[in-house]
Amino acid sequence: MVGRVEQVRKAATRYQIGSGKVRELAKLVKETGAQKIIFDNPLKPVQAYNLAESTGVEAIDRFQLILEIFARRASTTEAKLQIQLARLRYELARAKEKVRLARMEEQPGFMGLGTYEVDVYHEAVKRQIQTIREKLRKIRKKRVLHRKRRTELGFSSMSLAGYTNAGKSSLFNALTGEEAPVDAGLFTTLSTKTRLVKLSKKKFLLTDTVGFIDRLPLTLIEAFHSTLEETIFSDLILLVVDLSGPMGLVEKKLSCCLETIERIGASGIPVVTALNKIDLLRGEETQQRLGSLKERANNLVPISALNGTNIDLLKQRILKILKNYIQASFIVPLTNESMSFISWLFNRSDVKTIRYTEDSAHVVFEAIPWLAETAKNKVEELNGKFTKFQAVKA
Repeated sequence: MVGRVEQVRKAATRYQIGSGKVRELAKLVKETGAQKIIFDNPLKPVQAYNLAESTGVEAIDRFQLILEIFARRASTTEAKLQIQLARLRYELARAKEKVRLARMEEQPGFMGLGTYEVDVYHEAVKRQIQTIREKLRKIRKKRVLHRKRRTELGFSSMSLAGYTNAGKSSLFNALTGEEAPVDAGLFTTLSTKTRLVKLSKKKFLLTDTVGFIDRLPLTLIEAFHSTLEETIFSDLILLVVDLSGPMGLVEKKLSCCLETIERIGASGIPVVTALNKIDLLRGEETQQRLGSLKERANNLVPISALNGTNIDLLKQRILKILKNYIQASFIVPLTNESMSFISWLFNRSDVKTIRYTEDSAHVVFEAIPWLAETAKNKVEELNGKFTKFQAVKA
């Protein structure tokens, strides 16, 4: 950013800001060599056109800026399609006005539309939207199949959520031992990544999702539905909050995250709140902030994902929430089929003990209820016997 202009007044029809501020803005553009003007407020096509005419550079609003950042960050086919869908839906609402203005005289941000008739352009955008939606539907069907397959494997699932640049990817790396891309820019993660993690010998699926942002436009939430729905179907949300900024900003970002979780229909899911980046604060300051936030969010755990501080404490809190494990013990006769079953169970549950006798295997394991019930049915098929079936205490 090379300059900043503010004005508090009722939005003007012609420019959004007053004509005097437009002259000030044009002067600032010339003095700084700015290549683009970015408005925090939504801009109508006619306002963007008039600003471009007066300043000589393209004027965009906050929504368009977010789309540009998303477009640069997108790496998967799904993310690119979702961004394209959001952009086209934005264009569709403004198509007729934008074509009318483009035909008047070329301005930055309005070039290339002059040859289109209004209705032709409008229909072309609608067809593109329909094509992209169909492609996303196919991708979503695959995602549903993958989710169903993960459920069949018997693993509880967690989703990482949080404001963009809160450190979600760093925490993802700390919990999985992987090296997901991490940097200081916005929206490093635009598509989901799911990995298997072990917490005290228990296995869970952890998914990293797109970061939230204040006043995220509804169009973007809808466009990223298939990405955000991973949060909706989780057994637990691991909400990451950057605790290191000014306290007012921390509270604002936390409120934004909680509101977004509610907007996407995930408000009934248990939340563990990881207050990240405590390595940037003094100890007493961390405790003060912890006290200030305890009424605003659930299950607060101060951590440093980068340095690994309190990660074990975070895991304990997660295990306390995801405590619906069943402990079971059974005996099965030793056969090739039963040995294959025991191997299957090892890969999907926490096998506590296994003891072999001359003709049988005695197994004690812990698993989520669905998997424990599946194992019970399999044991009975193998002519074995369940000797214990009880909930694991937290």
